[in-house]
Amino acid sequence: MNVKFTEQARKEFLKLDKQMQIRFKEAIIKITEFPDRKHLKFGLPYYAINVTKQARLIYEIQENTLYILHCFSTHKNYEKWYKAF
Repeated sequence: MNVKFTEQARKEFLKLDKQMQIRFKEAIIKITEFPDRKHLKFGLPYYAINVTKQARLIYEIQENTLYILHCFSTHKNYEKWYKAF
């Protein structure tokens, strides 16, 4: 499975500290091996995975490509984005 970051996700990922980047990479590998598909509410076409208790990874799968949309390090940032819908 191919993995592609959106520009926004790339910026968010690069702002994370090294330890958190490692956890996000592990989560991405997990998704590519076992696509755990937990939809966001309100019928959004995106999926979410908990990287840590606070951190979230938002992604979308189209054909054989995994698109990383957002890398949220805190639940507060995730909630702010989520409530925009």
